Amino acid sequence: MGWGRSTVTGTGGAGTASGGNGTASGGGAGEAVGAGAAGGESRAGLAYGIVAYAIWGLVPLYWPLLKPASAGEILAHRMVWSFAFVGLALLALRRWGWMKELLAHPRKLGLLTIAATVITVNWGLYIWSVNNGHVVEASLGYFINPLVTIALGVLPPPPPPPPAPGGAVAMGFAAVLVRGAGTGPPPWISLVLAVSFAVYGLVKKQVNIGGLESLAAETAVLFLPALGYLLLLGSRSELAFGTEGAGHMALLASTGIVTAIPLVCFGAAAIRLPLSTLGLLQYLAPTFQFLLGVAYFHEAMPPERWAGFSLVWLALTLLTWDALRTARRSRAAVTRAAASAAERLAEEAATATAPVTATAPATTTAPAREPRG
Repeated sequence: MGWGRSTVTGTGGAGTASGGNGTASGGGAGEAVGAGAAGGESRAGLAYGIVAYAIWGLVPLYWPLLKPASAGEILAHRMVWSFAFVGLALLALRRWGWMKELLAHPRKLGLLTIAATVITVNWGLYIWSVNNGHVVEASLGYFINPLVTIALGVLPPPPPPPPAPGGAVAMGFAAVLVRGAGTGPPPWISLVLAVSFAVYGLVKKQVNIGGLESLAAETAVLFLPALGYLLLLGSRSELAFGTEGAGHMALLASTGIVTAIPLVCFGAAAIRLPLSTLGLLQYLAPTFQFLLGVAYFHEAMPPERWAGFSLVWLALTLLTWDALRTARRSRAAVTRAAASAAERLAEEAATATAPVTATAPATTTAPAREPRG
């Protein structure tokens, strides 16, 4: 049910009828169409991923605007308003057929429930971190996240990760130990954010449905508990919604849009891109978060923090170098394969036309008769 998937229907009968040369041409056209479709899917996934991570990188500017609402209330509003926003979008697009198929596959439904639970933990902790002066700590979690994503991407074994990614993952976890050495306990905020979002990405990859449909299912699972929590806060007079003016109410209601857009984009990217590519894109969000934490929120950067971040950045540099090297090798392999395919098609075309020339009927010319006297 992934977006943009296409099936190339061959016209083998017509090709066969028109001779072997037509069959070869039809096969080459089908391969070209398939390669073009795959390239289009990858480009679309890359665009979706960039939009998602850019929004997540700048969202620390948004959460403080929602105070005095607590992190729990903001999270509940996020669930309720996201469900409303996605429901309206699906109503406008008339895309409901996926629900019947999803209900017919309990495994997918269970995986989406797990994804909803994991992303709830991730976003709740992230909102709390930003509104309590831990933006830099949160950014470390999202810097580590690509390393955790790659670690999950090679699970289960047997094959161990290649030397460069494996070294980068080990260096990232060493950075966590260095970061915690100066302050006592490990940076639990960073660890929970990294692991929870990596697991979320892995589960979404296995579900393999469109971003909008996936978000609709996740928010449907979370809607009633979130609404019940907001009603509970209202009964205790602890609900900030409606007590700070219309502008504050509008900001809380807009959590649905602010949350839904990047999640939809991430869901669309997750089914189009490999986990390793998602790991590379994730550098965008923590970079923005780190810069905001240091330059805008003026959070402290003691030596152990700089040491931990330096190790993580070194690990990510190693990882990026390995990814670029692998990409160059892949492009070279694709070029060689394309050249080999072109040669094979040319040989097939020559072989197909050869029998026609060989079996052509010979033309005999009768000897001219001399005129009689």
